[in-house]
Amino acid sequence: MDKYVNLIKLSVGSESVDSLIAWQDSYRQRFDDRLPRHVTRMWPKREAEILNGGSIYWVIKGVVQCRQRILRLDEVRGEDGIRRCAIVLDPDVVRTQNALKRPFQGWRYLQPEDTPADLPKSRAQDDALPDDLNRALAEIGVL
Repeated sequence: MDKYVNLIKLSVGSESVDSLIAWQDSYRQRFDDRLPRHVTRMWPKREAEILNGGSIYWVIKGVVQCRQRILRLDEVRGEDGIRRCAIVLDPDVVRTQNALKRPFQGWRYLQPEDTPADLPKSRAQDDALPDDLNRALAEIGVL
């Protein structure tokens, strides 16, 4: 398989995977293609690798909980005229095994071998665990 790389990003303000999905659903209605996107100040230098099969892994409440495949990177300009990168995402949110992640700013590259595994589709709609239990299980590697 060709080489690819992922991104990892804090989903600031999200309380759960469902709240991330709800926010994206309301925000993406602004665009002709109806695809969710995340706008960031920095343009990834490893664009070709990202677009070769990469996903964005979302950290919610200090835990990696889901991912979305990255479809493309679009240039956007704000009202201030500054060039930004819109990371255009597949609307399908794939839940992953939980993995603890310390806070960080912006996004980071995430190698495929360092990514948490996808949950089986049969577990994708399991009821969410309370944050403290979710974090404790992730700490011991159970989820």
